[in-house]
Amino acid sequence: MMTRMNVSEMEPKSYEILLAMEKYLATTDLSHRLRELIKIRASQINKCAYCLEMHTKDARENGETEQRIYALSAWEESPLFTDAERSALHFTEQITEISKQGVTDEVYENLKKHFTEQQIAQMIIAIGQINFWNRIAVSTRMVH
Repeated sequence: MMTRMNVSEMEPKSYEILLAMEKYLATTDLSHRLRELIKIRASQINKCAYCLEMHTKDARENGETEQRIYALSAWEESPLFTDAERSALHFTEQITEISKQGVTDEVYENLKKHFTEQQIAQMIIAIGQINFWNRIAVSTRMVH
């Protein structure tokens, strides 16, 4: 598969903004571990090989276990994830697939048991950001 185009070369100012958002997200109250789980799960749903390769590597380098990475696509059945992580992963799935049913009250209320409103707002931004990256990578056929 060949890359169709290089968005960063075509739109360098846009890329600067996206990278600035990544720097901001690194300063939020969301743990690095949770941010990587969100990025990997959204990328699995979006079938973004480029982002999956990048974020599974980043997750491992920052202490995430192989077992949890392998089990992430089946997080609902795996005992390896905390209740807070499960709520964030469910939220990630519903935002990533928002056209299916939106975000249900049940998922949102469960999320509020584990995260502050500030953290939920940060999570919405983080989920939107990885979905945007996935759309760039998939539509342009970025190769890892």
